[in-house]
Amino acid sequence: MLESKAKDLGRTIGQSDEYKAVKRSSEALTNDRESSAVLRQMEQIRQDAQSMIDRGEEPTAAMEQQLDTLLQQVQVNPAYQAAISAQDNFDKLMLRVNQWIADGIRAGATSSIILG
Repeated sequence: MLESKAKDLGRTIGQSDEYKAVKRSSEALTNDRESSAVLRQMEQIRQDAQSMIDRGEEPTAAMEQQLDTLLQQVQVNPAYQAAISAQDNFDKLMLRVNQWIADGIRAGATSSIILG
């Protein structure tokens, strides 16, 4: 029963406007060559910095400056802004869903009625 209800909830979330907006904006961001290139550069710098940290070294100031510069570049891109906004709206939806689930758990814990 729980599996079935969880899958139904997942399908419903997958059909929500918020989820559809995340998918659309993610695809648009992926198709935006400029943003994709900047995001790849940022990820490479983050990986390099993590490798340095793993070796006990400090990432360089130049790496931090490079990340800041790239972040400033991508933040003004409309595709990036749309993706961030859509993700934020989806995150808010998921917070509400989690709250509704918690409310249901509390109600179920105090109910003597068994649902089958």
